[in-house]
Amino acid sequence: MLKPKLCAVLTNTDRKSVKVVNKADLIEVRIDIIGSSWSELSKGLKRPWIACNRLRSEGGFWSGNEKDRIKELLRAASLGASFIDIELNSPNIQKVVEHVKGKDSKVLISFHDFKGTPEIEKLREIVRKQMGLDADLCKVVVMAEKFEDNLTALKLLQEFANRTRLISFCMGEKGSISRVLSPLFGSDFAYVSAGAGLESAGGQIELNSFRKIYEMLGSELSSCDNL
Repeated sequence: MLKPKLCAVLTNTDRKSVKVVNKADLIEVRIDIIGSSWSELSKGLKRPWIACNRLRSEGGFWSGNEKDRIKELLRAASLGASFIDIELNSPNIQKVVEHVKGKDSKVLISFHDFKGTPEIEKLREIVRKQMGLDADLCKVVVMAEKFEDNLTALKLLQEFANRTRLISFCMGEKGSISRVLSPLFGSDFAYVSAGAGLESAGGQIELNSFRKIYEMLGSELSSCDNL
């Protein structure tokens, strides 16, 4: 059976949501959305987790200053976060990476474009920059304005997935297909929501629905093998 690795995004403190995300392979804790109570949640997480405190310029909701934003991320590292998500455009990113690695957490360096999908060469350069900053995991997420944008995100995976751990897909309604297909092209994992209405980005698919898609896909591929 095809079974992609899934990262469920936690955006609230509801017990039901926590129960759902604990069924995923990984969990992303959205500090910027949950608020100050996020640290209490870490005690109930049963899977490796990623701490994310997203900048407003990257589609997040953090309203404090940069110093306090990074402080919360370093706190997450101390509380056992497996990965700390740091935006490529973060100020003093090299120092932040060094601080995170000093706390024995891995670094996920992310890039988001909410306006569209840049040309493939620009995306290649972004991945090279992430690798140059010693990212343990690279993430490149863009907005799909047309179907072909999905092909760009998947092509990036095809080119780099055997050179570094990489996540790449498109946001938006037109980008859902790249979320579904990205694991087949080498994406380290796919992001999913804890339930309907709990999406952290446009086009995000609910955990159980994503798994159902792959169950159906695996069944169809098995049928083809028997032809």
